[in-house]
Amino acid sequence: MKSLEEIRKIREEKRKELDLRVNLNANTREKHILVCHGTGCTSSKSPKIIENFRNILSEKNIENVRVIQTGCFGLCAKGPIVIIRPEDTFYAMVRPEDCEEIINTHIVEGKIVERLLCKDIDNSVVQRLDELTFYKKQKRIALQNCGIIDPENIDEYIAFDGYKALEKVLFEMSQDDVINEITESGLRGRGGAGFSTGKKWFFTKIAEGKQKYVVCNADEGDPGAFMDRSILEGDPHSIIEAMMIAGYAVGANKGYIYVRAEYPIAVHRFQTAIDQAKEYGILGENIFGTEFSFDLEIRLGAGAFVCGEETALLESIEGRSGRPRLKPPFPANSGLWGKPTLINNVETYANITKIILNGAKWYNSIGTENSKGTKVFALGGNVVNVGLVEVPMGTTLREIVYDIGGGIPEGRKFKAAQTGGPSGGCIPEEHLDTPIDYESLMQIGSMMGSGGLIVMDDSKCMVNLAKFYLGFTVDESCGKCNPCRIGTKRMLEILERITEGEGETGNIEKLETLAETIKKASVCGLGQTAPNPVLSTIKYFRDEYVAHIEDKKCVTNECKALAKMEINSEKCKRCGLCAKNCPVGAITGDRENGYVIDTEKCIKCGLCASKCHFGAI
Repeated sequence: MKSLEEIRKIREEKRKELDLRVNLNANTREKHILVCHGTGCTSSKSPKIIENFRNILSEKNIENVRVIQTGCFGLCAKGPIVIIRPEDTFYAMVRPEDCEEIINTHIVEGKIVERLLCKDIDNSVVQRLDELTFYKKQKRIALQNCGIIDPENIDEYIAFDGYKALEKVLFEMSQDDVINEITESGLRGRGGAGFSTGKKWFFTKIAEGKQKYVVCNADEGDPGAFMDRSILEGDPHSIIEAMMIAGYAVGANKGYIYVRAEYPIAVHRFQTAIDQAKEYGILGENIFGTEFSFDLEIRLGAGAFVCGEETALLESIEGRSGRPRLKPPFPANSGLWGKPTLINNVETYANITKIILNGAKWYNSIGTENSKGTKVFALGGNVVNVGLVEVPMGTTLREIVYDIGGGIPEGRKFKAAQTGGPSGGCIPEEHLDTPIDYESLMQIGSMMGSGGLIVMDDSKCMVNLAKFYLGFTVDESCGKCNPCRIGTKRMLEILERITEGEGETGNIEKLETLAETIKKASVCGLGQTAPNPVLSTIKYFRDEYVAHIEDKKCVTNECKALAKMEINSEKCKRCGLCAKNCPVGAITGDRENGYVIDTEKCIKCGLCASKCHFGAI
């Protein structure tokens, strides 16, 4: 148990000790080796890198050097990442066997290990993190501590103003003061709908009931999305503190965080953070000597996408099958066990402490007129710099894809970007300069969603893509309502016939009719948004649907039943790579006479096209 004075003392002394993490001019002989220990880098042996660094330092009796595990740095394409502070030297794609060289060369001799430095998007070698183009247009608020602190050390969180916002709220602000500050900041829910966070808090506060709850939705189910996971892995205490502030504001003394069990590192770190906060007396009874008490528990989800819908999530926490409830009543009036309940997602909570400490005007000055602050995106697909990015609202899609993401690899062309996951839509090249905010995305047939952003190049078939997302939705439908359970299945069957070469005239119109019916009649947001990928691809890539149906042709050859593999004799350099890699011997010929594909033998695996360096297949 720590008193408030002891917490303040930790903050002051630890911050001086950790100044070199953020101050490149820190006056210290100490060095910190920061190693990403997020899920992505962990899968690439970052735990072994941490272990090797520590063992080598111990064996060599090297002092004044600490090895720190951190959360995600964001630039996942270059992981595992190692950063040495205060120099801010950025080493990319580090392997466990590189540790000895880094210690001997960088730490002992004071020289840079040139071969491990990161290459920027223009192929220039960059030494420091702040020199990388990837970070220059970003503004980290929700991700502020990720990559800076050890997420399993509460003292490090406290050092960077951790639990200072909670202290301010408990001693200087009323419940209404807190809610007004959040409302005036303009923060909107980052889970997808974009509802005013302040209004949601207000509705929960005024709801009748002595027992109220605060819930964090960490059931991140969109394919390719990992924003919430990274925050929980890199800065778990920020979510605990924000949930406590929310509890104080709405009059709740109990909180639950609903996390999918497929996030073992996030679950472990959040539970560790809860245990540490309880040990310090920050979570529990009479916090900081006040009358405010708050407790927090984790509930694990089994991976159902529909449990990302707030009422289905509540059903699951209560121990029932995760199926959406009819609304109204809304959770603010009747949520967990029929009690008033506040629900926000991880990224929404990650902004709260910064707003309290810096003020509503500060946050309100960032972003656009109706979309304030920043947005975190999981940038993936056909883009050079796959990773986690946080940009001010209003940043254009072009800036994210090209300036931050580094553009499309292998010289291919941008075709579309999918925002909002299975609930979103595809944005074509003509809308690359669309500012990323709630209203602008809705106007072009997409949506913000929780923050997945998948980039696609010109090798992707948009009909096949729509089939993929709709197939995901069909699998994840809870089956409660007929429009979603039956309607999406009928749409998927039509798309399957189209991609198998069995499409018929009128299929496009039938898809549009079904889609509009499902959007209007489904019970929850999953069903209401399920047709979006189909509608947006029909709107912007209708010609591909027509080619599939009328010409029985897939222009990208992704749909194997419609693919016709042949070699363009003008582009072919007669290198023979296609013939060498064909698994069924369907390609014959020689350098002198050229090569041909036997269409009867060809299994349309596409390996020849992927191996050809000249785009001749």
